[in-house]
Amino acid sequence: MTDLQILNATVLDGTGAPAYSADVTVDDGRITVIGQAAPARRTIDAQGLVLAPGFIDMHAHSDLQILANPDHTAKVSQGVTLEVLGQDGLSFAPIDDPTRQAVRRQIAGWNGEPDDFDFSWDSVQGYLDRLDQGIACNAAYLVPQGTLRMMVVGTENRPATDAELGEMKRLLAEGLEQGALGMSSGLTYTPGMFATTDELVELCKVVARYGGYYSPHQRSYGRGALDAYAEMIDVAERSGCALHLTHATMNFAPNRGRGVDLLAMIDDGLAQGVDITTDTYPYLPGATTLAAILPSWTAEGGPDALLARLQNPEDRQRIAHELEQVGTDGCHGCVTEWNTIEIGGVKNPDLAGAVGKTVAELAEDVGKPPSWVYFDLLVRDNLATTILQHVGHEENVRAIMQHPTHTGGSDAILVGGKPHPRAWGTFPRYLAHYVRELGVLELADCVHHLTGRPARRLGLTDRGLIREGYHADLVLFDPETVKDTATFAEPRRQAEGIPWVLVGGVPVIENGERTDALPGRAIRRTPAGAP
Repeated sequence: MTDLQILNATVLDGTGAPAYSADVTVDDGRITVIGQAAPARRTIDAQGLVLAPGFIDMHAHSDLQILANPDHTAKVSQGVTLEVLGQDGLSFAPIDDPTRQAVRRQIAGWNGEPDDFDFSWDSVQGYLDRLDQGIACNAAYLVPQGTLRMMVVGTENRPATDAELGEMKRLLAEGLEQGALGMSSGLTYTPGMFATTDELVELCKVVARYGGYYSPHQRSYGRGALDAYAEMIDVAERSGCALHLTHATMNFAPNRGRGVDLLAMIDDGLAQGVDITTDTYPYLPGATTLAAILPSWTAEGGPDALLARLQNPEDRQRIAHELEQVGTDGCHGCVTEWNTIEIGGVKNPDLAGAVGKTVAELAEDVGKPPSWVYFDLLVRDNLATTILQHVGHEENVRAIMQHPTHTGGSDAILVGGKPHPRAWGTFPRYLAHYVRELGVLELADCVHHLTGRPARRLGLTDRGLIREGYHADLVLFDPETVKDTATFAEPRRQAEGIPWVLVGGVPVIENGERTDALPGRAIRRTPAGAP
């Protein structure tokens, strides 16, 4: 007798092909039979529901939260059965003790700082082994280039020496050998931003040898966005490395209506033989840390040096001028508009009243200049403040998500008093708003964007499709009622219309409720073609 029979399902198999009706049998964590009923210990009547492969979140910031809060309801309730961690060039493996402390402070706004958290690893292997102890959904990992640079070069703005580059390449190769699927960068974050194009090419040559891919947060998504995209395509072409343009947006005022220009550049790269994919989130505002919009020179020397500059009157005056008059590299070359920057979360409980307000509103409340409020928040919150940045354009979002390279990624921060609603709503929002309500994507095509296509980018040959022998990572949703309910006012609301989510054949969402199962594991890929 088999484990599970899913009866009367409308199957969208993840290839983009039209739906068909079938019964699907699951046994020992895999799909064993499609289209034929068989005796089973348990059955699910899927009448009126779509059965699809579990959704793959190509850009997640759950690196610590998936361990500290393993129920992970925000993600699995959306139908996510696999997420890719280690994003934006800053994460926790490989790492040494001094770097761990610096990274914890720098990205506390992304991951929080869980109490008494056990950092009992220093390698990619160790981190993946921790994931294997039991998590809600599966997780893959990218080696973070900024962390490598911090370990080897430090936080100075200078080129790496030949010896330092050699050490970074060694650590990168080691991480890939241990199961990482590629490398990420955060080229508007210190110290990753200090890498030259040539340095990135050399690192990507290592990634290419192992059959991985490069996922950069590039140097600009604002005034210099197209130049920054061009640099990343050049890196991929010169290194021979596959390229995944993550959170591929065209934001800020200079880029209104220019999504088509990005797509033309991608098409040109594809025509030249560069392997390119993209991901986006289906919202206009972005999210990051409040410190991220600072000019990069302020972060040289690490967090303590940055905090000292933020309290120095002369440095404050210089920073305010760059933010408000010139435009900083941290704000993507654009002049900061304080009414677009909304506080999403704080670590210091004394600052809780700032959550949900823009910097402009906070300045009006206290009768101080916005830059004064900005500096005060950063110092009092020890750089841990997160923000929503209201800078997107709907025409760009729609154009990019329709491109044949597109996949879905939440870029979700799970911590803070008022996180971006994409943490709970990304995948149902695609299905509800952009499929059912607007018709921007057809349902079968959208499921392909969220399942089979990202699985192919990740190099997974037994996930992302409904096929016999594939892992039973599955989601059942009602195409008429599926809906994101998370809003900017109430961001932690569970989606509707997703009654079942299975990871390895084990229900993590059952009749719309979170079970206590933790069937997820680390997803490793055996290196291909490595020396």
